[in-house]
Amino acid sequence: MTGAPRPELVRSIGRWALAGLMINGVIGSAIFGMPSLIAAKLGRAAPWAWVMAAVLIGVVIACFAEVASRFREAGGPYLYARATFGRFAGIQTGWMAYLARLTASASVANLFVIYLGEFWPGFSGRAVGIAVLAILLGSLALVNYRGVGLGSGVSSVIAAAKLAGLGLFVLVGLIWMTGHGAAAAPEAPPGTGPWLEALLILVFAYGGFEAALMPLSEARNPERDAPVALFTALAVSALIYTLVQLVVTWSLPDAASQARPVAAAATVFLGPAGGALMALVALTSTFGYLAGGMVNVPRLTFAMAEQRDLPRPFAAVHRAFRTPYISIICYALATLALAASGSFLRNLTLSVVARLITYGLVCAAVPVLRARDGTPRAAPPALFRLPAGMLFAILGVAGMVVMATQVSRGEAIVMVIVIALATVHWMVVRRET
Repeated sequence: MTGAPRPELVRSIGRWALAGLMINGVIGSAIFGMPSLIAAKLGRAAPWAWVMAAVLIGVVIACFAEVASRFREAGGPYLYARATFGRFAGIQTGWMAYLARLTASASVANLFVIYLGEFWPGFSGRAVGIAVLAILLGSLALVNYRGVGLGSGVSSVIAAAKLAGLGLFVLVGLIWMTGHGAAAAPEAPPGTGPWLEALLILVFAYGGFEAALMPLSEARNPERDAPVALFTALAVSALIYTLVQLVVTWSLPDAASQARPVAAAATVFLGPAGGALMALVALTSTFGYLAGGMVNVPRLTFAMAEQRDLPRPFAAVHRAFRTPYISIICYALATLALAASGSFLRNLTLSVVARLITYGLVCAAVPVLRARDGTPRAAPPALFRLPAGMLFAILGVAGMVVMATQVSRGEAIVMVIVIALATVHWMVVRRET
């Protein structure tokens, strides 16, 4: 007598839901704080940094589009690195991707609590903050526990809401500036150093699209939809980011000194109500980021368990809801623990450095996978073939190497520790299988 067949994940994520997940993964909290950082480094030239970063990330995204068009399974960058360069590279990428997303999600969850304090008089205290985090993450986990279609639907609605709020900010700000002119802002300092520093920061701002590739085993037509969703997310994010920076830089003479630059700019041309409105948009945006993460990141541990790189319970699928429920629960608890402890909230550089390595590996995968086409080791054929793919791969890898030169000694030490832990993990699973 045979047992009941193992339940499988359901393919219910459509093309535009996938694009919504990517937009939520990219446009999170960064746009509400980074305009002041970039203005401090580059003055009135700050909007151009967002354009340059979009070009740099666009090269990476183009490589991701070709590689993603070969696969239907979950895992995203972990899967691509493992299929191209082997198990060791896959496990290294899996560790980096998970820790980067976990750290970023914990930071965004904490930021959500901070912004909530503006609308909740008397809101304070560590215990109350932890309770809010537990409710927030628990509700998102419950939604995704009950079905990926519901989870991705929530993500799409929130993506639309945040884009509407930021779009309104840009529109009103540009109209206001036609009558008032641009505020005086300092010139960009000489040399390439400030530009490279700004671009390294903006890798974090534009990152996150890769997380939406993790649940492709639940996408309806992932090979065709992933490239469209990637390029859509890039175009939308680049437009919003650049215009928001433009409005902030031109409406605030002291943009570099503002802790909440978008809210400060909105206050200039909409009054106090404008500042409150953008704080509400920030809440919506951070919530959307967490909603997208709750869909995406658990599929990474699910994929690693499917390949026996993690214990099998992480690959468990709920018989009724067809979701990787153990991976979802573990991700929610880990995010809550990090956000409540606060130990990672001031160090998002791990996310940036890990992405540099991950992005470089996927760019390098383009020529390797092409060289294997027609051989016994070939991956499935690419449904999207990048024109001048070799050139894009070289530029992508070179760009990540140049960005890595801006990493500090302390950040490099953190990454060495992560690589060492992942290596120990690889050694253990290699002996067990």
